[in-house]
Amino acid sequence: MPNIKIAIIDDHALVRSGLRGFFTDQPDIEVVAEAGDGAQALEVVRQHQLDVLILDISMPKQSGMDVLARIQAHAPDLGILILSGYPEEHYAVSLLRRGISGYLNKQCEPEDVLAAVRRIAGGNRYITPQIADLLAGQLNRPNDAAAHEQLSARELQVLLRLAKGETVGDIAQSLFLSAKTVSTYRTRILEKMGLASNSDLTYYALKNGLLD
Repeated sequence: MPNIKIAIIDDHALVRSGLRGFFTDQPDIEVVAEAGDGAQALEVVRQHQLDVLILDISMPKQSGMDVLARIQAHAPDLGILILSGYPEEHYAVSLLRRGISGYLNKQCEPEDVLAAVRRIAGGNRYITPQIADLLAGQLNRPNDAAAHEQLSARELQVLLRLAKGETVGDIAQSLFLSAKTVSTYRTRILEKMGLASNSDLTYYALKNGLLD
C-alpha cells in the first residue's frame, strides 16, 4: 500500500499528467489530488492529509508566492517541493529561507522529483548540488553578497518582472496586487539595491544572469 500521499499543483495539464503517470508506477507513492491554480491548491491542502505538495510558483488567478504563504499558514508542517520553470538562482535560496522543503527546476530528471518526494516525506529537506553551491557561496561571502540576495521572495519576483520591461500596472494585474503595492515594492527594491531606475534593474538582471 502507498504510504506517501502527494498532490500536484501546476497550471499546465501536461505537466500534471506526466507527473501523475510517473508516480503511478511507484508503489510507495499515491497522487491523491491535483489542481491548476492557487485557489484550488488551498482547497486541496484543506481537504487532504498530504505528506508532500508539489507546487509551481508561477500560477494563474493567484500568485504562487501568496499561495505558498497561505498553505504554510494552514499546514506549517507540510513538506513542499517547488517544481519551477525558473532556474535555481532566481528563487531557490529565498524560498528555502521561507521554509520550503526542496526546489527543482522543471528541466530536472523525473528521478530527481522521485528522490525529492521520498526524502521530503521522510521529514528532510532535499538540496540539489546546484542549490548547495548557491548556499555555500553565500556562506563564503557574507559581506559582499549580491544585491538581489537581500530581497524577499516577493521583491525578487517584482524585480524580475520590472527587469523584463513589465509596467507596474501589468505586474499588479498578474500578481493580483494593487498598483500602489507594486510601486511600494519597486521603491523598496531600488533602495535596497542602491539603484535609480528600471533601466538600472534591467542592466543589473542581465549582468547577473537573472533573466532567461
